[in-house]
Amino acid sequence: MTEFERRPPLPPFDRESALLKVRLAEDGWNTRDAEKVSLAYTLNTKWRNRVDFANNRAEAALLLKRKWNKEHEYRLIKELWAFTSNRIAVRYAYEWHDDSGNWYRSYGNENWEFANDGLMAHRFACINDMPIKETDRKFRWPLGRRPDDHPGLSELGL
Repeated sequence: MTEFERRPPLPPFDRESALLKVRLAEDGWNTRDAEKVSLAYTLNTKWRNRVDFANNRAEAALLLKRKWNKEHEYRLIKELWAFTSNRIAVRYAYEWHDDSGNWYRSYGNENWEFANDGLMAHRFACINDMPIKETDRKFRWPLGRRPDDHPGLSELGL
């Protein structure tokens, strides 16, 4: 196994490594780079994302491309909910707008299961979209990585 096939931190997770894994996932998704993000998943990863299913890394990348073609100015915050040796549960929220300029805050929960190399083997997501006014947005940092001093979900009361 080469270093390129490993994605630290590796299981088994403790609180510190689980928190880091969540932040790294958030950072990756905030790039909106489907090919880069897909590299964090096993070649045979299994996903459920709303009503979409992905059965491998290539399908996951296509799902992400479709997602970010629809969800403009996407900004995401993830928060650790629970963890075990090779599983992590997160809650998250993200803000985005559609082609018509309608803004949404999407709330969700994800269950992740990792292979020994730190790549995600399973991802199960449940997501709900809530229309919001542009003036009600809370995620206003420049596109890309959330700044370290930006509040997380709990601090924002979400």
